[in-house]
Amino acid sequence: MNKIDTKLLREIADLEGTPKGAYNIRKNGQLESRSSTANIEIVTKEDKPGIDIHIKPGTKNQSVHIPVIITESGLDEMVYNDFFIGEDCDVVIVAGCGIHNEGDKDSQHDGIHTFYVGQNSKVQYVEKHYGQGEGTGERVMNPQTVVYLEKGASIQLDTAQLRGVDSTKRYTKIVVKEDAEAVVNEKLLTHGKQKAESEMDIILAGAGATGRVISRSVAQDDSEQIFYPRMIGDDAGFGHVQCDSILMGKAKIQSIPAITANHPDAQLIHEAAIGRIAGDQILKLMTLGLTEEEAEEEILNGFLR
Repeated sequence: MNKIDTKLLREIADLEGTPKGAYNIRKNGQLESRSSTANIEIVTKEDKPGIDIHIKPGTKNQSVHIPVIITESGLDEMVYNDFFIGEDCDVVIVAGCGIHNEGDKDSQHDGIHTFYVGQNSKVQYVEKHYGQGEGTGERVMNPQTVVYLEKGASIQLDTAQLRGVDSTKRYTKIVVKEDAEAVVNEKLLTHGKQKAESEMDIILAGAGATGRVISRSVAQDDSEQIFYPRMIGDDAGFGHVQCDSILMGKAKIQSIPAITANHPDAQLIHEAAIGRIAGDQILKLMTLGLTEEEAEEEILNGFLR
């Protein structure tokens, strides 16, 4: 692992060295290092690129790190990672992808993560995407996340893409069964000519199911963003979709939330707002000694925090 690798791991997984507990680090399409524990086993798939993560029932207060880093210009890969989480677990899973591209060819990582979460288990899934490098080749990431929550289970998806990714198409699908809960916190910043598309289907498939989507984004320069969050009530449950965006420069944002009730006791709410930074906010910070650029940065950091 060199300095570039270390920086990428710090950005996407907050790692300063070898993580504690179970982990799988992938670099340039190959396994870099791996460790399993007594309760968490990571094995390589035999039929296609990717891994299976098996978490034993009753596993609590443990974590799994599965970051991916790419430093080779022109690399294009697709991986399939499946998570089998037993009943009565409480675990944190940290993923993410970082691309450093110094060449003139596009580097791309596509990943499909599928979660099977057992009854009454609790999962926090953290996924960060980051790009860097002075090359003319693009940094492209297209993640898909599919989650099946059994009765009483819950998952919190914390996803962030704040710098350096030229193009991304993100798809998330969560099937929420009886008394289960899904929460999605999405943060996105685009700049330059970057393009980002995020599509979601949150399906309330059991009585007492709950779904929440909170999306916050900033589009700068000439970048473009499109959001398609959909909340679908197939049973008596509660769903809420909230999309807030800040527009800067000549950027464009489309926010298209949708709610569909297929059951008379489905309670669904959606709201979306797109706007610019208020001038009085900037002026107030400038009176405290900040420049206009510093004031804007402070406001954006607070908005995306």
